[in-house]
Amino acid sequence: MALPYDATPHARVEAEKPAAPQLFGAECRTTVTRSHVVAYCHNPYPETDRVSLHVECDRWWDIDSDGAPVDAEPAMTVRLTGRCWEEIRSAWVSHQK
Repeated sequence: MALPYDATPHARVEAEKPAAPQLFGAECRTTVTRSHVVAYCHNPYPETDRVSLHVECDRWWDIDSDGAPVDAEPAMTVRLTGRCWEEIRSAWVSHQK
């Protein structure tokens, strides 16, 4: 005797719960004043965040720079600075675990 497909019992499988998001990354505030840039990065999370400031200068002859990585330990605020000879086109902070 064959049963219709709808009449056969199905195994109960619980759906997997999505993994909790990993909280990581310092919050950084960047200020540009003429040819100088300052970034303050505060890390509220329990893992160390290696932050680095990158500066892109506006003039073609002005050298762009990538700052050395700095460890922002848990509950720590670090200060990053950079500059160009003339105007700054953009500045940003990168994060690394």
